[in-house]
Amino acid sequence: MELKPGMSALVTGGASGIGKALCIAFAQKGLFVTVVDFSEENGREVAVLIQKENNKFHRDLRVPSSIFVRCDVSNADSLAAAFEKHVQTYGGLDICINCAGIANKTLVYDDTSDGARTWRHAVNVNLVAVIDGTRIASQIMRSQKKPGVIINIGSAAGLYPMFFDPIYSATKGGVVMFTRSLVPLKRHGVRVNVLCPEFVQTNLAEQMSRRIVDSTGGYLKMEDIVNGAFELIQDESKAGACLWITKRRGMEYWPTPEEQRKYMVNPSKSKRTLTKNIYPSIQMPESFEKIVVHTLSHNFRNATRLERVRLRLPVEPHSALVKIIYAGVNASDVNFSSGRYFSGNPKETASRLPFDAGFEGVGIVAAVGDSVNHIKVGTPVALMTFGSYAEFTQVPAKHLLPVPRPDPEVVAMLTSGLTASIGLEKAGQMTSGKVVLVTAAAGGTGQFAVQLAKLAGNKVVATCGGESKAELLASLGADRVINYRNESIKDVLKKEFPRGVDIIYESVGGEMFDLCLNALAVHGHLIVIGMISQYQGEGGWKPKNYTGLCEKILAKSQTVAGFFLVQYAHLWQDHLDKLFDLYASGKLKVSLDPKKFLGVASVPDAVEYLHSGKSVGKVVVCIDPSYGQVVAKL
Repeated sequence: MELKPGMSALVTGGASGIGKALCIAFAQKGLFVTVVDFSEENGREVAVLIQKENNKFHRDLRVPSSIFVRCDVSNADSLAAAFEKHVQTYGGLDICINCAGIANKTLVYDDTSDGARTWRHAVNVNLVAVIDGTRIASQIMRSQKKPGVIINIGSAAGLYPMFFDPIYSATKGGVVMFTRSLVPLKRHGVRVNVLCPEFVQTNLAEQMSRRIVDSTGGYLKMEDIVNGAFELIQDESKAGACLWITKRRGMEYWPTPEEQRKYMVNPSKSKRTLTKNIYPSIQMPESFEKIVVHTLSHNFRNATRLERVRLRLPVEPHSALVKIIYAGVNASDVNFSSGRYFSGNPKETASRLPFDAGFEGVGIVAAVGDSVNHIKVGTPVALMTFGSYAEFTQVPAKHLLPVPRPDPEVVAMLTSGLTASIGLEKAGQMTSGKVVLVTAAAGGTGQFAVQLAKLAGNKVVATCGGESKAELLASLGADRVINYRNESIKDVLKKEFPRGVDIIYESVGGEMFDLCLNALAVHGHLIVIGMISQYQGEGGWKPKNYTGLCEKILAKSQTVAGFFLVQYAHLWQDHLDKLFDLYASGKLKVSLDPKKFLGVASVPDAVEYLHSGKSVGKVVVCIDPSYGQVVAKL
């Protein structure tokens, strides 16, 4: 939902803390706001502040741009009257924030009273009133038949135990699960989400021990909470979402898709089976072209040849035949053509010849085996199995990743995007508030690492060679771009980041690896995803000795982590979905190199172009130009 002047919001607990901050933030967007709170003095003061902000948007209003309603939210009649007053004044309700909340000063197991003024009251304010407010707001929104959003303010205490106030933790946990169970309301145009921050400097949080607050990294900024609420309001894909905000990790949604699958009653009924066949029927040729490695060499052109082979039908029972539309080019193509990724001695590797080349592609399912029932002909899919440099390829159906569209941008999200997404999370242990260095940042995977690190709330330093690459990185949000053709990477890091870099995403190798290791901060993580500078040397990739490596990382408690995407296949679908969602919502840009490579025969040219150092963004080959144009029009 886009926030526009003239929309209206009702905020309970709006006289202080998070509620007040959201009231003011809404006013700064030109929204009319009803402030609901028990404190009349504070509530009227906030209403005046809202009106002052609203004067910038509205003139000669017949109704006040903000009203205050004194209300004990635990009183059902009083709460219902507050909503009625809002609708009478503004004619409807676009946004509802259920924010009222109180702490319980006495531990429940030490409470000798009947709880009417202590824990029972906390339950009524923190949970029952949220349920009631959500119920009333959703009924108003459904009756007016307009989209509406309800944000329930939970707490990180609803995601993990809070031993010093079990009642607060229990009620916030109830708010989380109540909200997450309201996904079906989206069918009626109402989205309900929950925001779970850790400690914010409010009257409520200041009752907590400062030692406990400091153990979580200190107070969050109020603007982080406002930004989180606005994201939940504006992102149309969010319904029943729980956004967790911490000082340590920034903003993240809970649970992750991986966690969610653990408790799904019928996880097989996923979006994999819901993709509609909107693509033209595929004509099955008698033969097709593909790139085959016929001799082991790091020189891709010399190692491969273009072959035409017969298309064999029917498809094997558990497999699918995919028509490749776009294939991605990777620096490691030359390692594959030289046999580096096969175990065994050179003789054993040579015995595998010939074998198909290409790591990744997107296309359309052309046929399926008799035992395949989770994916249908016409489904757009991505694949990350050997053999994508071909017009058709047959792969086990379980390895296919359903995607919304077989676009070249999706190809970029595969090896390149997934390496960045999973590598930063698992090998880099990335949180927020860190300094992150990305080498070869304007390449296929570097562009994703820069943006994902920035989206996680980090300061991003990016290296590249050339003005066009530097301009791209600046447009992607890099805080400091180092063009090594104009300035020394070593000197810049030493001068501007004297305490070192927390996370380094490294793909160049050689001297760049040495430089990065020396620039790594105490407790830093250096992620090695490749060493492109060493792939094209005389004789190909040769291992190097790093004398003193153990002593260096031991002295500063550092981690040097290798990352190989194949070993994280169980995370591919979740992270691909995440990348596509970010791309579809406009939060993630995908840069494709503008140079066109058309047809299977152009693959060697594309590989050599990537290794020339001239590419900017992801290098992609359009395997079938005529079909690619058809898909682009859909």
